[in-house]
Amino acid sequence: MSLLKKYWLPALLIAAAFVFPIVDSTFDLELIFPVIIIAIYILLALGLNIVVGFAGLLDLGFVAFYALGAYAVGWLASSHFRQVSFSFGSTATSLTGEALPGIHLSFWIILFIAAAFAGLCGVIIGAPTLRLRGDYLAIVTLGFGEIIPRFFQNADDLGGFNLTNGTIGIKAIDSPGLQFVPDTFDAWQRFGTLYLHPWYYTILVLVLITIYVNVRLRDSRLGRAWISVREDETAAAAMGINPVTTKLWAYALGAVFGGIAGAFYGAFIKNIFPDAFSFNISILVLCMVILGGMGNIYGVILGAIILQGLNFYLLPQINVWIHAIGNAVGSPALSQADIPKYNFLLFGLLLVLMMLLRPEGIIPNRQRAEELRSGEGGDVGDALGGTARG
Repeated sequence: MSLLKKYWLPALLIAAAFVFPIVDSTFDLELIFPVIIIAIYILLALGLNIVVGFAGLLDLGFVAFYALGAYAVGWLASSHFRQVSFSFGSTATSLTGEALPGIHLSFWIILFIAAAFAGLCGVIIGAPTLRLRGDYLAIVTLGFGEIIPRFFQNADDLGGFNLTNGTIGIKAIDSPGLQFVPDTFDAWQRFGTLYLHPWYYTILVLVLITIYVNVRLRDSRLGRAWISVREDETAAAAMGINPVTTKLWAYALGAVFGGIAGAFYGAFIKNIFPDAFSFNISILVLCMVILGGMGNIYGVILGAIILQGLNFYLLPQINVWIHAIGNAVGSPALSQADIPKYNFLLFGLLLVLMMLLRPEGIIPNRQRAEELRSGEGGDVGDALGGTARG
């Protein structure tokens, strides 16, 4: 009963998320596609929250793990490596009955591989860099976030080996599927591009699993070590906590969820291009974490919903209103305005206002809110988990 009282709102929202597509027959492409994209960004925000919110590490290159997960599914579920012919549990079939060129693994296996691959890369990147603090760490992560997408863009000729197909990208990625379901659920046997309900429920389950893992990590011994390092790294080291190892765990586990989000995105979009993993995504996800409330799982989810909701719903609607006003008053400037083009400008203004008026976020972590409000001495560095200190 105590758990029900504590989590009644999340439970109600989750139940509504599952039931709504069944009850509402208008839950079609125009609505469900943006919802799926928003859910992908919720996964990214929850992963970054481990790094920034729990451990207090300012990571400006989180998009790198998103890209690693996406390219993992591109390598293992397409005909990109045509010199190899291997298939296991995949929904991909050949019209002639011959073996398909390339590697074709089951999407459900690739999810684990992408998570492990991104986590391993997080360890490799983090091991030499997490000894740094503050602005130095932010600059290094920014560098890696730029290096990895550029590497994918130029890795079409590595001594005669085409790893990523360069700017052309990897196309025709296999769809996930549940081949064991009855024929009456044929849409679930191979996920299509018109009926998106299987995609919706899949990403919803992934988000729920991520929330559960985040809650367990936050309340675990490791989670308490993260908070200790975030608040005072020197004091945490004096109490026997290894700061480098503790931060490395946060970096690797955050990368895991970034890789999962990237793998789902690659399978859902079916085409992967290096330009899809720009620095802007890292900043957008960081804004979600800051806006919702760093360290607060449900606050981070709300931040992701608000910012992507602005992207998909509010800004296009404002654009329609301004065009209507421009046509009514005869103003070509208003009737031809493109408001969604300035989305990052609006996000920046929103972030500045949040840092000035409510730096702890919309739904603040209780401990973080007390730190920022006590003495009214919190600055931007404090709001970012102490990353600007020392």
